[in-house]
Amino acid sequence: MNQKIKTALISVSDKKELLSIIKTLKKYKINIISSGGTYNSIRKMGFKCKEISEFTNFSEMLDGRVKTLHPKIHSGILFNRSKSKHRLQMKKNNFEPIDLVIVNFYPFKNTLKKTMNAKRIIENIDIGGPTMVRAAAKNFKDVVIITNRENYSNLILELQKNKGKTSLAFREKMAGEAFSQTAYYDSIISEWFNRKLGIHFPNKKMIFGKRLEKLRYGENPHQKSSIYVSDLNDETLNFKKMSGKELSYNNYNDIFAGLEILMNDNKVPTTVIIKHANPCGVASNRSKIKSFKLSQASDPVSAFGGIVGCNYKINLKLALEINKTFFEVVMAKGFEQDALNLLKKKKNMRVIDISNYNERSKLTAKIFGNSFLLQDKDCNVLDKEKLKFVTKNKPTNKEIKEMEFAYKVCKFVKSNAIVVVKDQATIGIGAGQQNRLDSCKIATQKAREFQPEKLKNSIAASDAFFPFADGIKTLIKNGVKVIIQPGGSIRDKEVIKEANKANIKMVFTGIRHFNH
Repeated sequence: MNQKIKTALISVSDKKELLSIIKTLKKYKINIISSGGTYNSIRKMGFKCKEISEFTNFSEMLDGRVKTLHPKIHSGILFNRSKSKHRLQMKKNNFEPIDLVIVNFYPFKNTLKKTMNAKRIIENIDIGGPTMVRAAAKNFKDVVIITNRENYSNLILELQKNKGKTSLAFREKMAGEAFSQTAYYDSIISEWFNRKLGIHFPNKKMIFGKRLEKLRYGENPHQKSSIYVSDLNDETLNFKKMSGKELSYNNYNDIFAGLEILMNDNKVPTTVIIKHANPCGVASNRSKIKSFKLSQASDPVSAFGGIVGCNYKINLKLALEINKTFFEVVMAKGFEQDALNLLKKKKNMRVIDISNYNERSKLTAKIFGNSFLLQDKDCNVLDKEKLKFVTKNKPTNKEIKEMEFAYKVCKFVKSNAIVVVKDQATIGIGAGQQNRLDSCKIATQKAREFQPEKLKNSIAASDAFFPFADGIKTLIKNGVKVIIQPGGSIRDKEVIKEANKANIKMVFTGIRHFNH
C-alpha cells in the first residue's frame, strides 16, 4: 500500500547532498522537523524547518545527549496507523505522525582515525540516531527510513513515481538496510571496546564488513561474490590498483596469500610468486632482479598465470623481466614511472601498489555455513634459543640462517608442506598433500626438474613432524643435507637414527606450522 508522506524528520551528521532531498520534500509540501546542525543547514539553504525542541516543547539537555529521545518523537515514528487504539492515544496526547525519517549517525569511525582519546570517542557513540532508525524500520508498514545518502536518489525517484507517496516494497527494503546499518554501527563500537580491553574471543562475536565492490564471480563463474572490508577503517584495503582489469575473487585470494609472506620480513628484497593461494617460488636477495629470477626459477611452469609480489620498488630493468611472462597480478612497494608505464601496457595484468599496506588484524577466521572458527594468527616462526640439534652433525650459522628462511616459507604453504631451499631461495615446494611423503616427493621432483644442480647439500623444512622415516629418506636420497622440523612424533628416534645413518643434520623447533 502506498503511503503519503506529510512529515519528515531529518537528523544527519553527514550533510552532503542534502539539498536535493530538501527540494524534493518541499515540492510535495512535506513538513520538515530537524535538530541542531541539520536544522541550521536547512535554514541556510533557504527552506522552512521546525526545530525538534520546538516540536517537542522540550529543550535538549545533557550536552545534546538527549534531544530526539522524547515520547512525541518516538510515538510519531512507531504509530501504527491501522490501530484505532493507537489513533486514539495519538489524538489524546496531541501527537503528530512522522512518515519519513532520514538519519545518519555520529561519525564514530572517523573519530577513531582522528584521536585515541577514549572520552572523545565515547561522546561520538550515537544513541538517539540508532534508536530512531530502529523504531522507523520496525514500523516500515507506515514509515520510510533512510540511513544512507546513497539512497537519496532512490527516495527522490520513489516520491516522483508515486507523487509524494512511497510503496510498501520500498519501505521494507529501506528497513532491511536500516537494520544492517545499526547492526554494523554497533559491531564497530563493540570491536573498539574489545580491542581496547584486549578481548580477542568475546562470548558474542560480530564479524562485520562493508562491501567494497561486487566481483564478477567467485572461485568459479557460477558463483556470485563480493569483497568486504572488515576493519575499523573500512574505506580501503590499503593497496591501490594502478592499472589492469578488475580484480577477481581468485586474484584477491592470491594477493592476500602473497601479502602474508611479504609482510613477514621486510629487511631483504623478497619476491614471492603465488598460484592458487600457495607460493610456488620465494627468494630473498640483495639484488632485486636476482630475487625475482630465483623466485621464478623455483617453478616456472606454475609461475605462468600466477601473481608476483615484491616487498620493494620495481624499476624498469625488473619490469622488462616481468613482462616476459604472463602474470595475472604484479604488486610491489611502488613503481618507478618508466616501469609503471611499461607494465600498464599489458591491459589484462593488474598492477597494484602495496606501499601503504599494513595488516592490522591479529586474527584469522574461517566461515562454514552457520558457524565459524576464529584463531590468533600464526605470528611465530622459530625461537633460535630453543632449537634442538638432535643429530651428531650440527648445522653451521649459515645453515641456521637458511633453515630459518625455509621454515618461514613453510609456514605459508598449505599443509602438508615441505619446502626445499638453497641460498635463500626455494627450489622445490610440496604443498597441500594428504600425507607428508607425497609432499617430499613433489618438492624434490620439482627441484630435480628445474634446478637439479641445487639439490646437492640443500635444506628442507617441514611444517609438522615426520610420522615415519620414509619422508626424510626421500629428501636425503635427492641430496638434502639439512632438515628442520618441529619434532614431537612417537617415532622421532627412528627419524633421528635415519638422519644420523645418512650423516645429515637435523634440527627440531618445537613449533608446528599447520596451514589448512
